[in-house]
Amino acid sequence: MDSSGPFSCPICLEPLREPVTLPCGHNFCLPCLGALWPHRGASGAGGPGGAARCPLCQEPFPDGLQLRKNHTLSELLQLRQGSGPGPGPGPGPAPAPAPEPSVPSAPPSAPEPSAPCAPEPWSAGEEPVRCDACPEGAALPAALSCLSCLASFCPAHLGPHERSPALRGHRLVPPLRRLEESLCPRHLRPLERYCRAERVCLCEACAAQEHRGHELVPLEQERALQEAEQPKVLSAVEDRMDELGAGIAQSRRTVALIKSAAVAERERVSQLFAEAAAALQGFQTQVLAFIEEGEAAMLGRSQGDLRRQEEQRSRLSRARQNLSQVPEADSVSFLQELLALRLALEEGCGPGPGPPRELSFTKSSQAVRAVRDVLAVACANQWEQLRGPGGNEDGPQKLDSEADAEPQDPDSTNLLESEAPRDYFLKFAYIVDLDSDTADKFLQLFGTKGVKRVLCPINYPESPTRFTHCEQVLGEGALDRGTYYWEVEIIEGWVSVGVMAEDFSPQEPYDRGRLGRNAHSCCLQWNGRSFSVWFHGLEAPLPNPFSPTVGVCLEYADRALAFYAVRDGKMSLLRRLKASRPRRGGIPASPIDPFQSRLDSHFAGLFAHRLKPAFFLESVDAHLQIGPLKKSCISVLKRR
Repeated sequence: MDSSGPFSCPICLEPLREPVTLPCGHNFCLPCLGALWPHRGASGAGGPGGAARCPLCQEPFPDGLQLRKNHTLSELLQLRQGSGPGPGPGPGPAPAPAPEPSVPSAPPSAPEPSAPCAPEPWSAGEEPVRCDACPEGAALPAALSCLSCLASFCPAHLGPHERSPALRGHRLVPPLRRLEESLCPRHLRPLERYCRAERVCLCEACAAQEHRGHELVPLEQERALQEAEQPKVLSAVEDRMDELGAGIAQSRRTVALIKSAAVAERERVSQLFAEAAAALQGFQTQVLAFIEEGEAAMLGRSQGDLRRQEEQRSRLSRARQNLSQVPEADSVSFLQELLALRLALEEGCGPGPGPPRELSFTKSSQAVRAVRDVLAVACANQWEQLRGPGGNEDGPQKLDSEADAEPQDPDSTNLLESEAPRDYFLKFAYIVDLDSDTADKFLQLFGTKGVKRVLCPINYPESPTRFTHCEQVLGEGALDRGTYYWEVEIIEGWVSVGVMAEDFSPQEPYDRGRLGRNAHSCCLQWNGRSFSVWFHGLEAPLPNPFSPTVGVCLEYADRALAFYAVRDGKMSLLRRLKASRPRRGGIPASPIDPFQSRLDSHFAGLFAHRLKPAFFLESVDAHLQIGPLKKSCISVLKRR
């Protein structure tokens, strides 16, 4: 073999230019052979008039040998030279990842790194692999491909590989259309080993470097083993395909069922909306007719009074004018006209009708407004129920209208009891860590669990999430699904404990930024005398006595927030905040409770945001601690 490397010409010792492959398998530059054999067979290396011989192995060739450019090797060299220097077997330009060889007219493409070394059969209609040593245009089908020469040879040109001792070490395989797929993309050497640890084909350089110590076997040995395992793999594939076929059939039936159920439900909903619109349209017609009737009745009376008054005024005006036109000497006319004027005046001496004290038809807007408000509340509550847990994820469900009006949820019922076991809530324990980037400058943190209000501001670093007008701090992590429970120890002072929307601006002023004073937060407040709950600027006092340990349970799926007094492993409900569902007939559950009305209108919107635990220290001596929850009691969940 040439010591200058497989990609260098043995004659000029430079990278191959217009490479040609002789029948013996050696590669040379076409100009170098042209200079060495001026008459292409008329004279050769063996002497004038003799047969042409390979300059390297001295293999003789017949006269009239036509030298053809090896397009596969040429494309490989072009890609190798264009990719920059790299490791290589010889002193020539460093090799690069091998291109994808093809027939001479096809463009090169990058091979896959671990392409297996296996023959590529062709069908009856597919062009066979052609010999690279035959004249172009008359190449015969190749019998074997040489991974060392990167060329394919027909039986006639394969003779040197069978006769020459220098070529017997070359690796011959069945004809390959893409020879570079049998080369290592890093070292451009034949793939001769198989690594069972990483299941890839390797060249000798890879086997000696990256895969040292791995179990390496020849490709033929691994193929024999894999062919023995092939029936099992094919059987497993068939079984899996049968399973997938059954699953696909079931999925198709499910898809058809969902589509048909959606079409039927859409038709039912459209019909119900049409009936509701018709009912509203009928109510609108009745109200407008009522207004028209009231208007006509009251207008008839008022317009009659108007005409009578106008006629009386006209008579008085004419009588006064007639009196003024009587001559001084006509005493009879004077007495007669004055009497007529007095009679006209006496006709209008009675008090005229005054304006009506009440317009009966103006009550129509109040009735329509009441219907609108009831309809809005009913729509909002029904929408929340529709979006609630167990909606229609598992397919079409049949709902009982009577049961839906006043549902009974066992878990919710237990939570609403006056006493509940603490172990139940510990299943949903959430570890709250205070976020120092949100703490107001007048709050001092003790680790991630304690916080106290101080008189002197603390020089915290600038943060866009830090509260600037309210002595508040948030917990790390945002909650958006599931059930969460945490506990707070009230050590001293006035404190508020609750939740706040993650996207609420910490730069809001004091009156709107405090916990519970806006629609983006709600809380339980201890004001030194009693507990109360706050939401959207409204307060609802609670009669419960003071409890130093407060439990907070956020039921995101049910859109509810509950506060508990924790004593001796027992949970006493302080207040559970949730929008009430409408009773039969669409009447709100608590129409006279302003706080509950506010919850019904706006509380569900709070859960459209991701929520964070929030704490507000109102008095100058306020101090609280995140309650310790024993890790042995916690089975879930800490989301970050």
